[in-house]
Amino acid sequence: MTIRNSIKAIIIENNHILLTKNHDTDGDFYLCPGGGQEHGETFYVALARECLEEIGCHVTIGELLFIREYIGKNHEHASFDAHVHQVECYFHCQVNGAPHQPTNPDSHQIGIEWVPLQDLAHYRLYPKELIAYIQQHHFEQATPIYLGDIN
Repeated sequence: MTIRNSIKAIIIENNHILLTKNHDTDGDFYLCPGGGQEHGETFYVALARECLEEIGCHVTIGELLFIREYIGKNHEHASFDAHVHQVECYFHCQVNGAPHQPTNPDSHQIGIEWVPLQDLAHYRLYPKELIAYIQQHHFEQATPIYLGDIN
């Protein structure tokens, strides 16, 4: 089993966060833009590529905000993800220009959406425990960087 790195963007403007909108058999769900690091890519190169693919624009990458592990056997989709071990690094980012049509969206992705920060709890965002950390950080409350194996 290998461990996969996934690099993600947290993009907040005017108290809204930019998320990818996705759809599965349970309905719509949301993710921070980003994805898998490819061999030979730095985190910054991977995140820049993934943002262009998923939100259709370039980003300025800032500080590392959070590190989350996903160990599939410990989560609700264990029957599908039992052998998955992923380390996700979330960076504060700013968009350079207006997001528009993704150039290479993920298979479940149906769009992008600016979601009000105060309403995040009403959205199916993965990982759902990230909501509190994003809100705390945005409103300048102390947050840990390493979040562990949260869902």
